[in-house]
Amino acid sequence: MSHACVVHPHTSRRWLGLAVLLLAGFVTIFDLFVVNVAIPSMQSDLGASFAQIGFIVAGYELAFGVLLITGGRLGDRFGRRRLFVAGMAGFTLASALCGLAPDTGVLIGARVLQGLAAALLFPQVYATIRVSFDGADGRKAFGLLGMTLGLAAIAGQVLGGWLVHADLLGSGWRSIFLINVPIGAVAIAAARWVPESRAPHRVGLDLPGLVLVSAGLACLLVPLLEGPGQGWPLWTGVSLASAVLLLCAFYAQQERLRIGGHVPLVDMSLLAQRGFGRGTLLVMLVYSTSSSFFLCFALLMQSGLGLDPFAAGRLFAPCSVAFVAASLMAPRWVGRWGTRVLAIGALFYAMSIGALIVQVHVAGASLVPTHLIPTLVVVGAAQAVIMTPLLNLVLGFVDAPQAGMASGVISTVQQVGAALGVAVVGILFAATLDDGGGTAAAYARAFVWGMAYNLAAAVMVCGLLWTLVRQRLSRVSCAG
Repeated sequence: MSHACVVHPHTSRRWLGLAVLLLAGFVTIFDLFVVNVAIPSMQSDLGASFAQIGFIVAGYELAFGVLLITGGRLGDRFGRRRLFVAGMAGFTLASALCGLAPDTGVLIGARVLQGLAAALLFPQVYATIRVSFDGADGRKAFGLLGMTLGLAAIAGQVLGGWLVHADLLGSGWRSIFLINVPIGAVAIAAARWVPESRAPHRVGLDLPGLVLVSAGLACLLVPLLEGPGQGWPLWTGVSLASAVLLLCAFYAQQERLRIGGHVPLVDMSLLAQRGFGRGTLLVMLVYSTSSSFFLCFALLMQSGLGLDPFAAGRLFAPCSVAFVAASLMAPRWVGRWGTRVLAIGALFYAMSIGALIVQVHVAGASLVPTHLIPTLVVVGAAQAVIMTPLLNLVLGFVDAPQAGMASGVISTVQQVGAALGVAVVGILFAATLDDGGGTAAAYARAFVWGMAYNLAAAVMVCGLLWTLVRQRLSRVSCAG
């Protein structure tokens, strides 16, 4: 994303504009999390298969992730407020389609549209704050954004659970999407307070690259979600092979652009840098454990143990509060003890996931959900200790002129990793559940096997973080 000089609209107008930007940031992240707590209700109401559940969750994440860099460039080129309004309008319309969807197919399509609109909208939030605020005001504005996104994650579980349980006007799970309609209307009407800005230099959009990477990731994700339920027919193998060819073609096309002096969608020389390449893999692994965890936990609590959505959502509240509290503390800890803090957080993350697996495995059908709360608190806090300083750690391996491109790559990898995590964990969860029927004990076993991937990913995160920390320390010592 191109850098632009800081603009200073009237002070009160800037802060009113910030409130509108925070509202938009809230709804896009809210919709990342809220769907998990509503999935069991959607499944029973629409008769959705496990593969379709995966598409409802991962479709939004994948569309969001793939278009993020292009969304940022469109804002730089045509005006960030203009793209903000277009993205918010698309997001509002797609939310209405989700809430009114007559069947699962329409819902999946609407979720993809919602993700595409979010990808147009979300980069404008970051970019507009960056060019509208600097110094102490900039730190305050980004601090408020971080807090808002953390609250959105909490609200996705607790408020989302309440909305589904309250069944407002008989809307059930549909209310989690329909609530975005009035919010979107307010944000669009108030967008006049958002200052308009553009990048000083136009950057190409690279539509061929966007098509190649989108098709490649779709060919990878679709068979992973659909294959298990269909017994892995021939088309799944063809699709996976096509994914490899398309992603290789994407790599070659990006390299041609870079060597030719053009700006590619992804600068592949970044990934060749040892620290950044490992960091990108690390980000993908960490975020692959997030949505998949929430999905499996919601299914265990609601479909397996019979909790209502609000009760299931409340179980996440202590975990989410711990995440926000640790997010606020993590930068201070890193400032005092260095990047070792991330590696220690990763160790606790792996241990807490392992403890959760053991608790569910031992208790089985007789599991008391509230007994998991202490472990969930550790999961949330440890995850925050990794995630909050992670971007700075990974971006520390690239030169300043490449920071904008690198940030876009990391933001995309976060969402793509989350989508792939849902697909992989879904394979393990669904296979175990099919073998055991729909009993509480079967859901407990399915949770254990699904979380086996998360445990393996967390252990890999530990190893990668220790090597990155050592590499970062060696760079600092050489620079000194």
